[in-house]
Order: sequence, then structure tokens, then C-alpha cells
Amino acid sequence: MLVEGIEVVSTRGPRAYARLRSEYYDYVRDPQQFVAALRAARVRGHWFSFLQESIDPAPKAGLHHEIESIAVVPLSTFEHYWKKQLSDKTRNMVRKAQKAGVDIRIVPFDDQLVQGIVEIYNENPMRQGKPFTHYGKGFDVIKRDHATYLDRSVFIGAFHQGRMIGFIKLVHGNGVSNLMQIISMISERDKAPTNALLTKAVELCCEGGVKYLHYGLWSKRGLGDFKKHHRFERYDVVRYFVPLTLWGRLLLALRLHRPIQDYVPERLSDWLVELRTRWNARRNPKPAGPKDASPKAAAAPAPASLPKAPVSREPRANEPAANEPVSNGPKAKPAGQ
Repeated sequence: MLVEGIEVVSTRGPRAYARLRSEYYDYVRDPQQFVAALRAARVRGHWFSFLQESIDPAPKAGLHHEIESIAVVPLSTFEHYWKKQLSDKTRNMVRKAQKAGVDIRIVPFDDQLVQGIVEIYNENPMRQGKPFTHYGKGFDVIKRDHATYLDRSVFIGAFHQGRMIGFIKLVHGNGVSNLMQIISMISERDKAPTNALLTKAVELCCEGGVKYLHYGLWSKRGLGDFKKHHRFERYDVVRYFVPLTLWGRLLLALRLHRPIQDYVPERLSDWLVELRTRWNARRNPKPAGPKDASPKAAAAPAPASLPKAPVSREPRANEPAANEPVSNGPKAKPAGQ
């Protein structure tokens, strides 16, 4: 549903709530006016949750708010990021992609790109130990999903022997750029395309004078480690909760509005995640990647923007299988009202 030109979605159930469909890309400028419009439109949900722009850290008075942690890397120049912020290990991963013949370049949003995304999404039904949200989607659905914010988006593709094996959708905002999507083929992880893609996104941000690059929620385990390798830091932003019904007001007062997993102790949560990963691995064994019978491609020359340096012994890949950078709902820690 569109409310004042912004798409709003709602969940279902006894704790149903409404939020902006594209958080981190759309923001509420006037909360009182927007909430009045929500009520007038009879939007389903017992409360409305929205984020404050990350460049504005001061909470608004009179609104229930909590702190949400996101992953952000501060930027100045690409040379500083490459030489001072990245570790030798991560730099070697980018060099590994270059030596493997991975070509990183900006690509237009067209049918060829969409078809490449379809092939990447439908490679495997499992990502990061759980069912992959986009698996099985058709061409038309994926094209529509990625046709958002095209006026301020850049698509970056990773190619090997002419085939796209990974891509990034980078969306520029007000002082902050966002990784709306970053994903590579599981079968091509040995070539470290995700590391090279992310480094290219940083390079483009630095060239455009962008001071911050945002990459989803602050996380741990595999994806969290990958973010740390690329020098993302924990950055707190403000999330607001505005009751729309009497039941919503009661849930907020009793602090029963947060996701159920937030009430689970961290050690138990880690154990359950590991158990889920093993269970899904048993149900969906990873298919063996096809062996390339063709001669190895000659190593692509290093991009001019990446400084050359002696290559040390190459470590194991530290890149994740996939990422969903966009928050799918409020997950925050209390900060008072």
C-alpha cells in the first residue's frame, strides 16, 4: 500500500505491525503527519515502526524509540581504505579474484543482467544454512524487484570467462550508500568474487565522495566476520515504534513487540542456528560444482585502482555465500522511551 508516495507493508498475527517496505532507502520526514495518513488509510497493524536516517543520530522527543545496530564502514579515499583499513589477508583475497581471471565492472540494468541474476539466485535453494528467499523466482519477478531506485543505483558485476558469477546493487542515499544486494555463486567461491565486488563498491563510493557505506544489520558468525574483514563497524541508529491501536499500545508498554528470537539467550540462539544449519545441510546436500574442462583463463590484469604489492601466501576464502542486507523488520535493543 502506498502512503504519501511510500510503500508500506504489514505483517499478520496478534503482533502485526506496519513498516516501510524499503527501509534504509525511504524515510519518514514528518512522523505525525505520516502516522495520521496511515490511520486514514486503515493500514493493517497494531504499531508502525520506522528508522531515522543514519546521518541524524539524535532521537525525536515524544516517540518510543530503541537502538538498532547496523554495519557501516567509514570512508575517505580508496588509497586509505586499501592500504590502511584492509588487512593483508583481505587484500590477498581481492588479488586472488584478479589472478583467477575475475573481471569486475559496472553493468547496465537490462535483460542480460536480469538473466544473470536469475541464474545466480536459482543455483541453490540453500544459502547460509537456510532456505534462500529468492530461489525459484522467475525472470519477470526478479526484473521488477530490482527495478527500484534506478535513478540512484549502480550495478556491479563479477564475470569469469564471460559468465556473471556475482553482482552488487549499490544504492546512493543522503551521505550514505547502501548495499541493497551482494551475492555470488556458491560454486565460484574459490575465486573470491564477493571480496572483489565489495572492494569495487568501496572504490566507487570514494570516487563519489561518499563518507559511509552501509551493509545491512550488524551481525556475527560467517557474514559478520566477512563484514569485519572489510572493516565494517557497528553503528547505532534510532528505530521508532508508534502504536496504531490500543493493543499495540499495550504491547509496547509491556515490551512484547520485539521478535521472539530477541528473548532467546545468545548461547542458546547460537546453538539453535548451528542445529538448523546441520539439519538443512542433511535435507539439502550441497551439489558438486561442475568442473571446467576448458583451459584456465589467463589472469586478468589488476585494475589500475588497486595498488600492486608482493602477493603473500593466499589464505582460505573468507567470503560469505550470500547476503540479505535489507532489514526485514524491527530488531532492536531497548533504549528507553
